[in-house]
Amino acid sequence: MHYFVETLQKYPEIALFLTIGIGFWIGNFKMGKFNLGVVTSTLLAGLLVGQVGIKLPGVLQSTFFAMFLFSVGYSVGPQFIRALRSDGLPQVVFAIIICLVGTGTAIALGKLLGYNGALTAGLLSGGYTNSTVLGVATDLINQSGLPDVDLKASLALLPVAYAVTYPFGTIGSAYALANFAPKLLGFDLAKVCQEYEAAHGGKKVGTTAYREYSARAVRLVSEALIGKTVEQVEKMFGNEIFIRRMRSVEGGVIIDCQRDTILTENAILAVSGSLSALLAYAHEFGPELKDVPLLDFSTELLDLVVTNKAYAGKTLGELIHSLFGEPGRGVFLTRYTRSDVVMSMNENIKVQRGDVLTILGAKADVAKIAKELGYADRPVEGSDMAFMAFGIVLGSLIGAFTLRIGGIPLSLGTAVGAIVAGIISGYLRSTMRTFGHIPGPAIWVFNNVGLNGFIACIGLNAALGFVGGIQNYGFALFLAGTLVTLVPIIVGVLLGHYVFKFHPGIMLGAVAGARSTTAALGALQEMSKSNVPVVGYATGYATSRLVMALLTIVVVNVF
Repeated sequence: MHYFVETLQKYPEIALFLTIGIGFWIGNFKMGKFNLGVVTSTLLAGLLVGQVGIKLPGVLQSTFFAMFLFSVGYSVGPQFIRALRSDGLPQVVFAIIICLVGTGTAIALGKLLGYNGALTAGLLSGGYTNSTVLGVATDLINQSGLPDVDLKASLALLPVAYAVTYPFGTIGSAYALANFAPKLLGFDLAKVCQEYEAAHGGKKVGTTAYREYSARAVRLVSEALIGKTVEQVEKMFGNEIFIRRMRSVEGGVIIDCQRDTILTENAILAVSGSLSALLAYAHEFGPELKDVPLLDFSTELLDLVVTNKAYAGKTLGELIHSLFGEPGRGVFLTRYTRSDVVMSMNENIKVQRGDVLTILGAKADVAKIAKELGYADRPVEGSDMAFMAFGIVLGSLIGAFTLRIGGIPLSLGTAVGAIVAGIISGYLRSTMRTFGHIPGPAIWVFNNVGLNGFIACIGLNAALGFVGGIQNYGFALFLAGTLVTLVPIIVGVLLGHYVFKFHPGIMLGAVAGARSTTAALGALQEMSKSNVPVVGYATGYATSRLVMALLTIVVVNVF
């Protein structure tokens, strides 16, 4: 044991990874419907492992947190900016009100109980289940210029308050929103969500056997089509059917069709089109048969960003007919988006540079169109790390800028700068898809390793002062945390129902999102048997991440 302790003290990076490992391992255990969660488990693991005396450099902690904040901002940026510019604005205002209520409750309790800024920030972070508050407060306290003794004492209080208040913040909010709120307001959550889905065409997301576009092999026996060119035959069917390949005789050579390819008797054709077109017209060629080699050509579903100036201003119909419907080709437009918003595929709408066309067809044909129109945004495993790094640098530089008013230094802090940079970067990526790509799995790693690496550093560095903090503040702190959890929920539920008049399922999701409570969202989905609460959660979550980071500045400076 002595060797183990001595090794951890000499090589603190081992203690760091040990803490993260224990946190992820225990955090995924469930006891019935309850689990601590990875963040709380990592903090507790850090406080336990750190009892042997582990010290990690502050720059490591800040690096993890900047990585986490940027990835959060990058993920929520498109929804947040879109909500500000659209009918999601009421949900943004609603989320801000809940954030203000939660922060005001924490400040009032902190003043009443004689807490300092660090303890109040920890109370808010745990009771409100918002880990961003913990990180921003740590960043601000480190930059506060406090004497070394006071600085260490303040930093030790943050994780104490968070650890005491977070468990009820998670469990209490989940129960209050999923069980208590529907009974209080007198509605059946599952029923109202089912009605909403029926009225708005909602459906569960998952795999499906349905395919809108496909290809079939048919033998040409129709005298009306024999001897005609591919272009002529496709026009006969309103360019809804495309003839991609032909085998002149059974077992013969397969050729790729061009507009002037002549269709011969008994040839086997690969015809493609929408399901409705194939059902309507395929039998007019002749009997369908199995010809695997004929249909064995690579297809691709590709997001294509329009960058060619020659096509900007043209209508969608002009673009489809000039490029997609070339005889013998058969490329299909499956989705059309602008600024990350799905657009109607109206042929009269004018295409703009930066619009994204999701197209499906033979891989060779898709490549030709991509070369003509602009940028092929294919899924890749790599991340644009330069984009991420420079984003964090720029945001942190702006956040570090200090303005002195009346001798009082005021600044956003590098943490707020990083999350704002992430929001802007995520939005830019959604509107200009030619750069800044960070795949979903990479975002998961940056988010989870960043947050839990930061939390592990907090726990390890604060461990030796944890026991004393619990002894001094334990029960009163727990009760204060329950109020910070419940007061915003009660205010939010009543405001959302009677003032904003949101749909009940969306309203409860918006309250969960404004509190950044993923556990509550899961409970709502389970109780409603629906994804309707997610509609409100997305905007509330995106808003709260930024607003709570800003409000933490108020909390730390008001004491």
